[in-house]
Amino acid sequence: MSSAAGSRVVVTGATGNVGTSVVRSLSEDPEIKSVRGLARRTPAWSPPKTEWAAVDLAAEHDNLAERFEGADAVVHLAWAFQPTHDPAVTWRTNVLGGIRVFEAVAAARVPVLVHASSVGAYSPGPKDHAVDESWPTHGWPDAAYCREKAYLERTLDVFERDHPEVRVVRMRPAFLFKWQSASEQRRIFGGRFLPGPLARPELLPFLPDIPGLRVQALHTDDAAEAYRLALHTDGARGAFNLAADPPLDAAVLGELLGSRPVRLPRTAARSAIAAAWGLHLLPASPHLFDAVLRLPLMDCGRAHTELGWRPRRTATEVLQEFLDGLQKGAGMDTEPMRGRKVG
Repeated sequence: MSSAAGSRVVVTGATGNVGTSVVRSLSEDPEIKSVRGLARRTPAWSPPKTEWAAVDLAAEHDNLAERFEGADAVVHLAWAFQPTHDPAVTWRTNVLGGIRVFEAVAAARVPVLVHASSVGAYSPGPKDHAVDESWPTHGWPDAAYCREKAYLERTLDVFERDHPEVRVVRMRPAFLFKWQSASEQRRIFGGRFLPGPLARPELLPFLPDIPGLRVQALHTDDAAEAYRLALHTDGARGAFNLAADPPLDAAVLGELLGSRPVRLPRTAARSAIAAAWGLHLLPASPHLFDAVLRLPLMDCGRAHTELGWRPRRTATEVLQEFLDGLQKGAGMDTEPMRGRKVG
C-alpha cells in the first residue's frame, strides 16, 4: 500500500480485541481515507472514517470480493476461539473462512494483505533464548488454535507463490492483552461464570510454578501500531514477530503479584485443566495448555529494524492493566468486548 493519502483499508474481525485497536489506530491516521470494519454483528461503536458491514466468514453465500472492491489493503484478524469441544466449527470460520478471505483479496485485486498469524503457529522451541521468523511454523498438532494458525501459514505460502503481485505480511504476536479486552478474554478462556473480581493478588496464597510456563505478552494497542506501520512500509513482506519484554514466568509474576512461587508438576496442572474442560467448566482446553508450555520465545529484531516498531509498554505493565480490567469488568461497546464482571 502506498503511503500517499487516501488509502482505503478493510479489516475483518474488526470488533474483537485486536480489531478494535487496529480500527482505532487506522481511523486516527491522517493518511487513511476510510476503514471498513467487517464483523458478524455491527457495533454501536463508531470511530471516525469507519463504516461497518455484517459478515460471517463461515457463510459461503457472502461475496467477500465485493466487500474488498476498491480497497488498498485488507487486514485479516477474524478468529473464533470457541467451541473448543467442536474443532470442526472453529475450522470452518478460521481456516475455511481465512482461505475465502485470501481468495477474495486476489479476486478483488487488493494489493496488500496483512494476516494475523500468531506465536501459536510456531513449532515447539526454546524457552532460554529467542528465535527469529525462520523458526518452523508447524504448530502443536493437538491444539486446534495452533493447528489452524499453522495451516493458514501453509496456505499463505501457496498464495504468495500464485499471487506475487500481492504484498503479504504475516504478523506473529505474543499473547495480546489490554484493559478493554479483560471481560472478553475471561469468557473465552476462563468461562462466563468465573468472577473477574477474583483476579486479585491478595487472593493468591501462592503462585503455581509450572515447568515450561514462560511466555511473552504484548499490549494490543502496540500490536495495532505494528499493523499500521506494515501498511505504510512498502517493502515490508513476510513474517514479523511482535512481543514486549520481559518474558513472563513464575518469578516475574510472583514479584508483580506479591505471591510466592511454588513448584507444581506439569502433570498435576494438566490433569486439573483436563478435568475442568471435560466437565465443560473451563473453555480453555488441556491441548492449548500443552502448546503454551512448548511455545518458543520470539526475537522481534526484524520488526524493530524494518518497521521501526517498538512496544510502548512492558509485558508486566500489560499484565497489570489487564488484571485491573478483570477486577472492574472492563470492556467496550462491541458484542465480543462487552464488559461484565461475571455472566
